Amino acid sequence: MRDVSMMTYGEAIREALDDALAKFPEMLLIGEGVPDPKTIFGTTQGLREKYGAERVLDMPLAENGMTGICIGAALAGMRPVLVHQRIDFALLSVDQLVNNAAKWHYMFDGQQQVPLVIRVIIGRGWGQGPQHSQSLQAMFAQVPGLKVVMPTTAGDAYHFMLAAIADNNPVLFIEHRWLHHIQGGVDKQQMLSTLSGAALLRQGADITLAAFSHMSIEALKAATVLASYGIDAEVLDMRCVSALDVESVAASLAKTGGRLVIADCAPEMASMGHQLLSKLVLAHPNSLQQVPRLIAYPNHPVPTSHFAANHYYPGAEQIASAVLDMLDKPELIESVNRDLQSDLPKDQPDRSFVGPF
Repeated sequence: MRDVSMMTYGEAIREALDDALAKFPEMLLIGEGVPDPKTIFGTTQGLREKYGAERVLDMPLAENGMTGICIGAALAGMRPVLVHQRIDFALLSVDQLVNNAAKWHYMFDGQQQVPLVIRVIIGRGWGQGPQHSQSLQAMFAQVPGLKVVMPTTAGDAYHFMLAAIADNNPVLFIEHRWLHHIQGGVDKQQMLSTLSGAALLRQGADITLAAFSHMSIEALKAATVLASYGIDAEVLDMRCVSALDVESVAASLAKTGGRLVIADCAPEMASMGHQLLSKLVLAHPNSLQQVPRLIAYPNHPVPTSHFAANHYYPGAEQIASAVLDMLDKPELIESVNRDLQSDLPKDQPDRSFVGPF
């Protein structure tokens, strides 16, 4: 019988980094806050002590330069995992990521590779505001040569991290900060992931919910409450941002009557939901039997104020309302949303979350 361990998303990432450091002697783990006492939500805890300061190390606030150094290290045969913490900080290394890391394999006819993983964190929390809470995954997903993944479950976090480190070309590994405390099963004997495909989180027959990152958790919440009212929603986690698994969405729509709600944790204008819809309609023009809905953030910067944040972030309530509207059951919206309501601020996932780290 296979041994499946229960652990949080953050613990799963730490386990994957630990196992990869043991497996790949050429691996480095470097980044802002890696040896900090907070150890990036606990994801690097104890690794410096176990593998030494030459393999697990901090870096100066010089994102562009350090990304270039890590690209050079990868070209020299090492496997760096570079941690920028916030995806906002990765903007400072766009030139290195876009013009060097993503292009090198192509420019040199496949003779050179850049086995580099860039860990970044997206998402809200504790008043991080417009410069520390952005969700810029769509920007990076449109760069040819750069793989972008956003695992949602602890199991996928573990296996995707191992697969990203084993990959011989650059991978942007995006974590939503609200996922780190969520528990899930991790089967270490599972076959190595291929960094492709959507994950079916819940089977259903009435409507398809295709969601990204933490919005997959919100979609599951909505689906659970909707089920108590006799509505059966299927939930797909679009865990691989490039390339999007359009075929799984089309297969789901064939079961759910062509009804689709997409939920993304990004502003509407910068949402991968638009890309998913475009690819779906081009590849399967008859798959949609109703006008689809896109649940995303408003098109303005993330507010710092907790009070303003309460009106910025959509979640399970908005997803459920869209589902009920599409199924022509508006009379259920008030009671379903009442069941989904929480007394926590929209900027706080649970009562233990009291700071930026």
